[in-house]
This record gives sequence, structure tokens and C-alpha cells, in this order.
Amino acid sequence: MDAVVTSRRTLNEYTSGVLKSDPEFDGLEYVLAAIADGAQKVQAQVQGAALAGALGSDGQTNVQGEVVQFLDTYASDTFVEVLKDSGYVAAISCEEIDNTVIVGNGLDQRFIIQMDPLDGSSNIDVAVSIGSIFGIWKRRKGGPVTDADLLRPGDEQVAAVYVVYGSSTVMVLATEDGVQGFTMDPEDRDFRLTHADIRIPADNSVYSVNEGNFYKWDDATQRAVVSLREAFSLRYVGSLVADFHRNLLKGGIFLYPGDRSNPQGKLRLMYEANPLAYIAERAGGAASSGSRRILDIQPEGLHQRIPLIIGNRDVVESTLSIMSGVYDTDGE
Repeated sequence: MDAVVTSRRTLNEYTSGVLKSDPEFDGLEYVLAAIADGAQKVQAQVQGAALAGALGSDGQTNVQGEVVQFLDTYASDTFVEVLKDSGYVAAISCEEIDNTVIVGNGLDQRFIIQMDPLDGSSNIDVAVSIGSIFGIWKRRKGGPVTDADLLRPGDEQVAAVYVVYGSSTVMVLATEDGVQGFTMDPEDRDFRLTHADIRIPADNSVYSVNEGNFYKWDDATQRAVVSLREAFSLRYVGSLVADFHRNLLKGGIFLYPGDRSNPQGKLRLMYEANPLAYIAERAGGAASSGSRRILDIQPEGLHQRIPLIIGNRDVVESTLSIMSGVYDTDGE
């Protein structure tokens, strides 16, 4: 292994140095270590899925009525287990679980986790990059966990994380101190700091959207996408984490607008849009539902869906200006 890479700080070294000095983040390093532990386990399972016969559906559907893949269940169970064991998590919500997992109400159980344990799982069978997404909120002091703890705007997150399982396994962490990327060392499986202080590049080069939905969109959305088409190159993996990660590092805009079939969009506010919006903003970008800043939206339910336009701030704003006055999908 390259000495330059192996000499870089591990995730634990970074969080111990940066987070331990701030009482606001007391215990967060253990939550992040648990996510890293879970990601290592999920990565190994994803990598060997075909050989282990773990590809395909398990025949169940989740709370949204979507077909559950074998690895969806494995990832959900794995992250619930490691987060419980961290000792600092009070509750865990997940798109694969009908009801929130209440872990406990102890003084150390300070954090609420809302997660998509395996984003893009429909791409597993064809070896496309997939990932995991986590939003982290502080539990309100005193008493048991309630809806008031769970249904809070994304702006109240204290951290957000996603992991990409691809040609390498990368964990991206955002806190109020900025956005950092850690790559898993295949030799010792530690996550090491490889992308410090990430900022979305000013030179946007791509747009990411499912153009197959073009004729389902309203006129304003079609005009916005045509404008992007004329200015940028289309790059669309169809795995949210993979598309977002590329655009975060290279510059770009990702859109999943509402359409005639899904006027409220298809992505989940709590499990996908909020965490990625938090990361995008900490990296200098922007995220909107088409009519509102994502992080300002007061959630109405744990499994609420939302349109998402996210990426370079200037491109997001110019896209929204084309949509304005016509595109209003969240009733605000």
C-alpha cells in the first residue's frame, strides 16, 4: 500500500481530534465509528453477494411498497445492530422499517439516526455503485423519544454521512466544520482521510436526471432540463449516492423532480434528501425541493417523499428560476 495513503489520519483519529473538543458532539465519534464498522461489514457482503447467493429480492416489500432486496435487509439489520451497540443512539428510523427502533432514553443516548441503509439496491445485480446514507440529529433533552425528536427539519442535523460501495469504499462526513472524505484501506480496512475539506468545484460540467421521465414532467421542468442539456453533459447512474458523490467531487447538478405519476417526488426527505442537502450546503452547494430549501422543510412523516434538485449553487439557482411560478410540489 502507498505510504502516503497509509500515513493519513484514520476516521477515529480525525473524529477524536476534531469532535472531542466540542461538548456539542460528545459521543458522536462513537456513532461515526459504528457507521464505519457497519459499512465495512456491508461492503464485504456487497462484494461477495453473487458468490454467496445474496443477489435478488427476498420476496418482501417495505413500508413504501417497494420490493426488498436481500442486501437491503442485511444492511438494515447490520446498521441497526452496530448503532445500538455504540451506546450513544436513542432511536433509529429507516426506510426498510415500518416503525422507529427506540434504543433507549439514557443520558448517553444523545443521537437520533435517520438512514437509508442501502441506497440504489436495485442496481446490485448489475454491479453498479450503491451506498448508505445517514442523517444525525441530537435528541432533545429529557424524557422518552417522541415525534418531536424525530420529525425535525434537516437544518437541525449535527452531522450527515454517506458511504459509496464502488471501485473503492468511501465514507463522506459533514459536520459544522466542513466535509471530509475517508477511503477504506483494503489492507487493514480502516477509513483514512483522503479528501480533506471538500468543496464542490465551481466549474460545473454535468447534469444528472432520468431523461426517460421527460414527458411526465410539467412544462417548466422540461424547459429547465432542456436548458441543462444545452449547457452540460448528461451523466446519470441511477444510484443517488453514486450520482451525488461524482457531482460533489467533480461539480454538477442532480435532479429528481416530481412528475405526473409522483407529484411529490420519489426520494425520501428524512433518509435521503436531508442528509445529502446538509452535505451539499457544507460543501458550498445548494439543495431545493423546487420551491423550498430542503433543510427548511418541516417533515410531516418519517417516510415523506420530496422532489430534489441538488448540486452547484449557481446552477441550482438558475434551474429553479426556470421552474419558478409553475413548479410547486410540496404545497408551500
